[in-house]
Amino acid sequence: MEALQYQTATPESVWAILQETAKRQEEYDKRQEEYDKRQEEYNRQREKSMADFDRRMKEINKTLGGWANNHGTFAEEYFYNSFENGKKNFFGEHFDEIKKKWSSSWQGVEDEYDIVLCNHTAVAIIEVKYKAHVNDIPAVLKKAETFRILFPNYKDFKIYLGLASLAFYPELEEECIREGIAIIKQVGDTVIINDDHLKVF
Repeated sequence: MEALQYQTATPESVWAILQETAKRQEEYDKRQEEYDKRQEEYNRQREKSMADFDRRMKEINKTLGGWANNHGTFAEEYFYNSFENGKKNFFGEHFDEIKKKWSSSWQGVEDEYDIVLCNHTAVAIIEVKYKAHVNDIPAVLKKAETFRILFPNYKDFKIYLGLASLAFYPELEEECIREGIAIIKQVGDTVIINDDHLKVF
């Protein structure tokens, strides 16, 4: 069996090893420093990109919100003008007075009513949407409840509910019919009112 040969350490060999170790440590430190710089630059660019993204999203949301508000305002003016210009005979009633954006609050209850038509015995509350959705139905139904609370002078009046929208789809119309809410929509240049199924609330 061959015997293992060991070299005797000398000051020179130990110094060479220490120099090699120091050189490798220096190279490692240099690579680490470069990595840290690259990571710092990456983080800086990422933060800048995220800030730019957030800014663009805020601008987009602001623009979309403005469009939505403009559409909603257009729809409200369109239907209000239609009612004001002679369409006060519906729901089997003639209404003498028309109001828009009627709002009130009392003891924690608050609500706003887009269009309200009144006579001596009945009130018609019309919720206006640019493009209504079936999810809007519960809010429309709640209008009758909040109106009686906020305007006790009308507590003994008949209340009718209507949903006015520039766009309807079959499921939405079916839900309005089921709940007894009048369907008020634009067809060409005309406002069409379907109130055959109307309920008194």
